Amino acid sequence: MQLPQRVQLIDVGPRDGLQNEKQPINAATKIELVQRLQDAGVTEIEVTSFVSPKWVPQMADNAEVMAGIARKPGVRYSVLTPNLQGFEAAAKTRPDEIVVFGAASEAFSQRNINCSIAESIERFRPVVQAALAAGVAVRGAISCTVGCPYEGEIAPERVELVARLMREIGVQRVDIADTIGVGTPRKVQRALEAALKHYDMACVSGHFHDTYGMALANTLAALELGVWNFQSSVAGLGGCPYAKGATGNVATEDVVYLLQGMGIETGIDLDKLIDAGKFISDALGRKPHSRVANALLTKRLG
Repeated sequence: MQLPQRVQLIDVGPRDGLQNEKQPINAATKIELVQRLQDAGVTEIEVTSFVSPKWVPQMADNAEVMAGIARKPGVRYSVLTPNLQGFEAAAKTRPDEIVVFGAASEAFSQRNINCSIAESIERFRPVVQAALAAGVAVRGAISCTVGCPYEGEIAPERVELVARLMREIGVQRVDIADTIGVGTPRKVQRALEAALKHYDMACVSGHFHDTYGMALANTLAALELGVWNFQSSVAGLGGCPYAKGATGNVATEDVVYLLQGMGIETGIDLDKLIDAGKFISDALGRKPHSRVANALLTKRLG
């Protein structure tokens, strides 16, 4: 078992985390969150989403947020673009990477984006081509890779299919997401192994939700396979609006604490990261959804 010596974390808090919040968060707060994350040493940040404000009103200030960031050399800023119109709007803000998304579940794909898996990939083809032609990197998020709220358990073959289709249209790397947090270590490893049939290890990442408290166990299971890219969300922000009862993404603070304890490099300052999580949690009027953050914040008061 060869564990990676270094892990690359993508913080999805500003986009995936905040998009489900009912209360409006102003652009200045979002910009400050991105600033704090990069100051803490996070080198990949999912900033915003170029979707219709009718569907996701929280992301209506996408261009303002992108324009307001003091960009730091060596940091990759990504945005979600579901269609060509979204990409064209995003391109003006100079993202380093765009994210397209598909599901390993037909039912979830229909409920989420009103089309089949195959149709969703075809819709993304012109978006991916436009991005690559403009020199913008492309990541593909694959949701419901181990379980679906409508179909139940998802076979690894479905993950392999979506990974293959994404590879064929030019997607450069993929996220294997346990969107509703039902995964357990072996199931997550099987989903990752399915994606690894079409992508190199450097191009596959794990994105785990903590609904059943399994996110850190699943992170360790992924590390044991050699996976070294992960998505997480500062303060555990976000959930899944299409999955009833699904709690948030795994907290970045908890993942960093785990990795530090294993002697795995992240380049992230845990104290500054906790401050970033406290900042956004204060703005939302609640405590961070991170056990590590809450434990260490309490210790600071001691």
